[in-house]
Amino acid sequence: MPTPNITATAQTTQATLIVEPNLDTPDDFYEALIEAHHDMSAEQSQALNARLVLLLANHIGSLPVLKQALIAARDAAH
Repeated sequence: MPTPNITATAQTTQATLIVEPNLDTPDDFYEALIEAHHDMSAEQSQALNARLVLLLANHIGSLPVLKQALIAARDAAH
């Protein structure tokens, strides 16, 4: 019996962006994020952020959810 394609199944499910606090330890994540940028130039820091966004987008894997996140992030900037 073939193994189900979990990725394909996950991508066909419509999901909604979670905007309420959802981290078990948000302060620990914030500290790790700040530490990851320690001793980096502005250019290196921007590159780290870009790589992190792409890694997390790949992990999420849902274009509709990612588009919701882009809209929410852009709206928060105004």
